[in-house]
Amino acid sequence: MAKPYLDHLKSSADLRTSYAAVRAGFVSLALEKNRRATPYVDEARKLQALASKAKNPEALTHLKEIRAGLVTAAGVSDKAAGHLEESDKDEAIAGLIRKYLEPAGEKFVEELVFRFLLTRGDSLGGSMRNVGGALAVRKLTRSIISCLRLAGTAYHWQHSETKAWAPHPEEDSDVELYLRGLSWTNSKGRRTLVYNVTVPAVRNNIDLCLLDLEHEKLSREIIGDNAIYLALGELKGGIDPAGADEHWKTARTALGRIHDAFGKRKPATFFIGAAIEEKMANEIWDLLENGTIDNAANLTVDAQIASITQWLCGL
Repeated sequence: MAKPYLDHLKSSADLRTSYAAVRAGFVSLALEKNRRATPYVDEARKLQALASKAKNPEALTHLKEIRAGLVTAAGVSDKAAGHLEESDKDEAIAGLIRKYLEPAGEKFVEELVFRFLLTRGDSLGGSMRNVGGALAVRKLTRSIISCLRLAGTAYHWQHSETKAWAPHPEEDSDVELYLRGLSWTNSKGRRTLVYNVTVPAVRNNIDLCLLDLEHEKLSREIIGDNAIYLALGELKGGIDPAGADEHWKTARTALGRIHDAFGKRKPATFFIGAAIEEKMANEIWDLLENGTIDNAANLTVDAQIASITQWLCGL
């Protein structure tokens, strides 16, 4: 039986991430960070305009329309605010005024805006830690959708928030932004791909699970049936070379657990990564050559992603 990875890989060198790809990845992250920061900057401008109505810091407490902004400037995140009583928020605002705004004198509005942006920036930093993974899922999903559309294959998709399944729309240019599952039919049967599923046999979360199952039958109970798994894979979208080894260790552990849990009836396994250094590439190649994993690709190489998604769609 032909080894599928040989369609796009000739050696471990093909798996390594180039400097140009790393640079492009960091630029993409910077652009995404700016996109996500835009609402915060707009909020800060609005806060400045409204807060300028106050003659002194204490007068800010009478501006009900900026109360949430004052709480944020006091260092309370939106998540933390959801767990606080109104009296706790009042105390935080009072501390902000006493310790920081009053000592700022006439520049108290400027100080308020700076502290608002500090808290928002911290929230943005937290969300950015996962953005590489989100961008990776979008890229892989778009490649799968393109593969299906080129073949004239209809598909259903699952909304990430409502969990509802729907037929593919006529215009699906942004569908990958809201998607957590895909379902289609190929010559071998109904197929459903779902993301981030805790596989009972492995007792671990697996990034990508391709199931021999129609999406209508997908349930918490059937996920426990080992027979439905066609392929399980790990997707690591972080582009920073400094974190590549750590991401690979996590993925390698997960893939090893799959091998141990399923034994001889193991589903196909694969790995897709954005940051793949030389040592890591050699290890992945060895696992491919000895049959421990079935396929692998570098996320930054379009031809490799096209090949591995073609393989997934045809399983």
